[in-house]
Amino acid sequence: MKKDEVSSAGLPASGMAANKEKNKSLVTEGREIFRYDAFGDGDFWSGLLHIDKAIAGVNNGGFGAGVSPKTALSVGLKVDADALPAEVVKGLKEGTINLDDPATTIALLKLNAVVGVKGNFNNEGGLKSIGITCASCHSTVDNSFAPGIGKGLDGWPNRDLNVGAIISLTDNAPPIANLLHVDEPTLRSVLGAWGPGKFAAVLFMDGKAVRPDGKVAANLIPAAFGLKNIDLTTYTGWGDISYWNSFVANLEMHGKGNFHDDRLNDPIKYPIAVENGFWNVTHTPDLITAKLPALREYQHSIDAPKPPSGSFDHGAAGRGKAVFLTKAKCATCHKEPLLADNILHSAAELGIDDFEAKRSPTGKYRTTPLGGLFARAKGGFYHDGRFATYDDVVNHYNAFQHLNLTTTEKKDLVEYLKSL
Repeated sequence: MKKDEVSSAGLPASGMAANKEKNKSLVTEGREIFRYDAFGDGDFWSGLLHIDKAIAGVNNGGFGAGVSPKTALSVGLKVDADALPAEVVKGLKEGTINLDDPATTIALLKLNAVVGVKGNFNNEGGLKSIGITCASCHSTVDNSFAPGIGKGLDGWPNRDLNVGAIISLTDNAPPIANLLHVDEPTLRSVLGAWGPGKFAAVLFMDGKAVRPDGKVAANLIPAAFGLKNIDLTTYTGWGDISYWNSFVANLEMHGKGNFHDDRLNDPIKYPIAVENGFWNVTHTPDLITAKLPALREYQHSIDAPKPPSGSFDHGAAGRGKAVFLTKAKCATCHKEPLLADNILHSAAELGIDDFEAKRSPTGKYRTTPLGGLFARAKGGFYHDGRFATYDDVVNHYNAFQHLNLTTTEKKDLVEYLKSL
């Protein structure tokens, strides 16, 4: 291209190259933020809840029995095998490293090997505090080394993570109980009811711990992959990816940033948010806002993963795609190429209740993109996992929309969903 030539986008070649390099730099920066930046939330997780002391245990300057690697893995925390030096890998393989000792957990934290948990240490090497990062909920590992230990899979929802059990490690639960206007036993009961792979983000805005049917009001941890060109990144369409990253970093992770949303300044709908000023949070310095563009670029760079070979029937999936596009009417909302429509839908359109929709400012549900569906099948489908299997989803729509799918068509459609 000559100096006066431009691309079809109207940019000189040099400009295109500069933009590409800038984007690459943002993606790299965003990856570091996603994996390792706790946004100053250690004051909450350690200063208030003392989770660092619970991890350390009484023998390492904390309280209680401590959290061994085996215990950490049992509540869904993951270990990044790429962060382990050769001698640690050797010790794990030979069984010379004690996985029942909380001191081993502290050593793993020093290596930055516990996915999504950032340890801070004093000059003597003691654990001073911990913070959590985006990766704690939105990354897992491929289990290539051992269950819970392997290469990191950023963007995959950690459906093994028992957030409620981790919060319950605290010896200082009253501040959270008081915030929600419940006693400590009730709080601990609610936390215990969430179970693996679920978190109740809106609980800390509206105080609603259970659904009208008596089941726990907690939602599945969502994927953070395949979100490029998806306008609304939450189950009920609260906002775009940067809005929700700010919401979570400030109000759920309890980092130190600035956040403002007048929609939360509603004492009837969001009494907890109003009482605690969550609709207008400010900190100096703001450790979150300036990082949102890079975080967005990294998340947008994470493509939906492809299902493993042999995990579905290719012939049946091909037939199932035809059903998906025609008789089953799936493509009405899950339009190609996004497999989503960027439109909000009423609960009546989906044939489900509107409880979770009404907790959001939109009052509706967004269409979830289907790419990489296999990677979020654990725990069930829909926002709360109400449909345990692919078959349950297909049977729901077959009945609700009177599709009259045959048994073969339903099986083929399931194979197609597995292939996405």
